[in-house]
Amino acid sequence: MFHVKHSTPHVILINPWITDFAAYNLWIKPLGLLYITSLLRDNGFRVTLIDCLDFTIKTKRYGDKKFFKTKIEKPLPFKSIPRNYSQYGIPEEILLKRLSFLEEPDLICVTSGMTYWYPGVMKVIEITRKFFKKAPIILGGIYATLCYEHAKKHSDVDIVFKGRGELEAVKLILKLTNFELRTPVRNGFKPFPTELRTDLYPAFDLYSQLDHVCIATSRGCPFQCTYCASPFLTKGFSRRDPFKVVEEIEYWTTQYHINNIAFHDDALLIEPSKHFIPIMKEVMKRGINCHFHTPNAIHIKEIDEEVADLLFHGGFKTIRLGLETSNETTQIETGGKVDNQKFREAIKHLKRAGYSSEEIGVYIMIGLPGQRVGEAEESIAFVKETGAKPMLVEYSPIPHTPLFEKAKKMSQFDIEKEPLYHNNTIIPCQWDGFTLEDYKRLKENLRGNK
Repeated sequence: MFHVKHSTPHVILINPWITDFAAYNLWIKPLGLLYITSLLRDNGFRVTLIDCLDFTIKTKRYGDKKFFKTKIEKPLPFKSIPRNYSQYGIPEEILLKRLSFLEEPDLICVTSGMTYWYPGVMKVIEITRKFFKKAPIILGGIYATLCYEHAKKHSDVDIVFKGRGELEAVKLILKLTNFELRTPVRNGFKPFPTELRTDLYPAFDLYSQLDHVCIATSRGCPFQCTYCASPFLTKGFSRRDPFKVVEEIEYWTTQYHINNIAFHDDALLIEPSKHFIPIMKEVMKRGINCHFHTPNAIHIKEIDEEVADLLFHGGFKTIRLGLETSNETTQIETGGKVDNQKFREAIKHLKRAGYSSEEIGVYIMIGLPGQRVGEAEESIAFVKETGAKPMLVEYSPIPHTPLFEKAKKMSQFDIEKEPLYHNNTIIPCQWDGFTLEDYKRLKENLRGNK
């Protein structure tokens, strides 16, 4: 058990930099870390939030924006790649200044995102170690969970947290600080339910400038797509009470005048009559005026005439559909969540509701293990023919997914031992049927057709 110096422990929570060849802020916020921050604060902890990604430029119409970036030296595995490599987020001197004003904490919690962004995680840990030599550090998040052994070996932290939820993380923090044995704090100690409290929102209020928030109305995903780690990261599928979701939307739009809200659900539209439809009908009934966004993509099979109307009239400005491929064999092999006929019908419903072709973005996954360039070309042509906008999404090999085993055999890189090789920019599963040059040509052709 770690020594706690104060009657009310002080915890620093950090969201690290992104390190990559490219990055764009599509309403990115560390939602899990912000829930943990709220839970700690609600139970009497003193918290300091440092979001290294909270430094952007050139804000666009709906709150999406470009990150401030600093060119840095490429990691050794990327030395031969002729592209600049950058650190995205606050300049390092700002982080150093921020840390210099803080007292020694009782605990430091660092989250992590994409597996191949871990250099930014390691750098944050190294810097905080120099400032606070005695404070124990916990590393959690996506990279820590998917690449647990790598994180244990290469990160200078006391504990790598492999948990699957904010409540488990908070229980660990309570145990490490021995705080559950102390005198009850404000409102008494609140026992944790099986799900997140419906009346406790993420700590977005700690941001000095808040122009958007993210909302998760559900956890997990009922689908088993072979390229997705959602079933590993979140066991099962559960959803919040639709009216509690609306209360949160109303809270951010009225109390903080938020105009842009991004849904971070993996399955927002599943069984829409039980969830999405009640949410949006209540939003419209209460006269909530907000722009909604779906960067994670929504499921095509659930888009009928009613759902399309609610999307359009309810204020959804960023529509992203997860087609991935028009090849029917690949659709079945990767999970069977969509078929081409349902896709055509969904596009018709969305356009009838009022969306233009340019507003309906359709994700097409390229670089899948064994995928031929012809399949990608056919998928692009298919999306254009239906009157929507194809958007390329490069495949990233993700540990603990069914497709990862096939990717290991197909990839020219050691994706099992080195998470940097999960980076979709390098097209990790190149072969003679789909090369990096094929990828560049596809991207150029799409740009030329804009």
